[in-house]
Amino acid sequence: MNAPAHFADALSAPVFAQASRTRFAAHYPEKPHILTHSLTSHPLLEIEALAGLAERLPITSVEYNRGDLPIGVDAKPGSNGMTIAETIRKVAEAESWAVLKNIEQVPAYEDLLLGLLEEIRSEIEAATGAMLTPQGFIFVSSPNSVTPYHFDPEHNILLQIRGSKVMTQFAAGDTRFVPDEAHETYHSGGPRELKWDDSFLAQGREFPLSPGEALFVPVMAPHFVKNGPAPSVSLSITWRSEWSYRESDARIFNAILRERGFKPAAPGRWPHQNYGKAYAFRIMRKLGLTGS
Repeated sequence: MNAPAHFADALSAPVFAQASRTRFAAHYPEKPHILTHSLTSHPLLEIEALAGLAERLPITSVEYNRGDLPIGVDAKPGSNGMTIAETIRKVAEAESWAVLKNIEQVPAYEDLLLGLLEEIRSEIEAATGAMLTPQGFIFVSSPNSVTPYHFDPEHNILLQIRGSKVMTQFAAGDTRFVPDEAHETYHSGGPRELKWDDSFLAQGREFPLSPGEALFVPVMAPHFVKNGPAPSVSLSITWRSEWSYRESDARIFNAILRERGFKPAAPGRWPHQNYGKAYAFRIMRKLGLTGS
């Protein structure tokens, strides 16, 4: 992704200071860590602007649910009975959480996303190569709401804009927290919600976030989020790497092998590249042998 120069100029001053970029480079792509940022007063991230954004996005790009949830859920949570715009405007009392997906579909938010990623492009590409598939997600959460235990396939920096929250992360690739079969199901089109066990809690690492702080989340690191006592707004800036896509494809290949009675070894985490299984799956897909 070679962004035009005006994307880098979309913000009047760098959001990530040099110290944050240096810290990010030292930990990316596998170690979670806290950064600082200066995005807490951006007009596109005010509540009314976000309600307007929600109304502009296609229905498939918004998700909003009750926030009075346990850490673990068996399926998608139930509706809160309001529209997405009402949920955001009434977030202080809605007892809900909402996510606006792929905000880059709206030009002003695309500029915001790409401008942020441009600031750390050199650090990203020095480690994992070309920055692929940039996407942005905005989370609006009521006081004390819970985003249940799940994982995501992207490299992710979560910027806290308003309010506070605590994300509890678990080691990516550790089968104590997510069995290989759950990875294979997800990458084959299944849900990202994960089975929770209270025994996990002692092994999690808590990351409190206040406005002006950001958290890096490694690819497929399981986590859950508990919001603080005030309404919260957070922005996730995400990207993929060829490594992350190879890990996904290797998981799908393993799912095919498992269906056929084999017990495949899990793909390796970074810096393992998983070329063999990933390219075997891509050849099968090209030949129409995968059923997908």
